[in-house]
Amino acid sequence: MPTAYTAKLRNFRVAPRKARLVADLVRGEPVQLAQERLRTTHKKSAPVIAKLLDAALANLRGTATIDEGRLVVKEIYVDKGSTMRRFIPRARGRASPIKKRTSHIVLKLEEL
Repeated sequence: MPTAYTAKLRNFRVAPRKARLVADLVRGEPVQLAQERLRTTHKKSAPVIAKLLDAALANLRGTATIDEGRLVVKEIYVDKGSTMRRFIPRARGRASPIKKRTSHIVLKLEEL
């Protein structure tokens, strides 16, 4: 039974909806293609997810000897993290809320 190699990132300061756009690009792809796509994507979460992919590869190298050419991004999902609540002053002494959202990202690699 194949083993999944996991890397997690918690409380990343990007809204989950925006991070999921990048996660959807690499889900199910071979690792080399995923790295190339993340390197050429112009989104704030792309370099961070690329670094998370490198961390999963490092976890793999530390525990087992597996051909990296046969690895695929088996699973990547973005969950909602904590939300920081801030307020901005408005007219007539009022205040409007601002929600600064965070994401939890989990990436799993598996050998074909």
